[in-house]
Amino acid sequence: MTPIKRWIVSLAGVVLASIISYQWLDRPIALFFHQTVARPETFAKLTYAPDQMVPLAVIVFVVLGLMNLSGRVLSRLENCALLCSLSLIVAELTKIHLKLVFGRTWPDTFRDNNPSFLRDGTYGFNFFHGGHAYASFPSGHTAVTCAVITVLWIYYPRWRPLYALAVAAVAIGLIGANYHFLSDVIAGGFVGVSCGWMLTSLWKAHVHFRRRQ
Repeated sequence: MTPIKRWIVSLAGVVLASIISYQWLDRPIALFFHQTVARPETFAKLTYAPDQMVPLAVIVFVVLGLMNLSGRVLSRLENCALLCSLSLIVAELTKIHLKLVFGRTWPDTFRDNNPSFLRDGTYGFNFFHGGHAYASFPSGHTAVTCAVITVLWIYYPRWRPLYALAVAAVAIGLIGANYHFLSDVIAGGFVGVSCGWMLTSLWKAHVHFRRRQ
């Protein structure tokens, strides 16, 4: 199967999984954690790492860009860091626009008295609504995490079990603290993986083209 066919099949699978989760899993899972977890901040701590990733990605991009402008050839590790940074930035921008498109309300109320499923029974999509209160889908934390992890997954495959644990920790933290529904996390993961996969593929094609010249 060609890469584009794999991506299309993956997209179809994510759409199906998100629909199933939206209809039958999101609300029961949110209620379960709300009723049984005494200290949701324990789960919240698992989600802190992605918060620092966006400014770090910009810093890494600028530093490596300046190094390259100075005439230095980037090493494999530095190329990987560059792609991680670009992948994260693209994922961050992509999720901002997707959140606007879908306009989904949050599982719980966190900021500015936003309507939520657990407090108000508000549940669903409000397409192109805009505003922080309607920005649950897809999960941005999952997207930026998977954007970086996907590049690392391709460049350094020996550490894949650790990468899987990192993604699982963020996903469990987001769902357990009721920051996101399961379907938000599923969609966010696909956004991040797509960004990392596409950027890495474009980079490899660019390198191959330069070698042929």
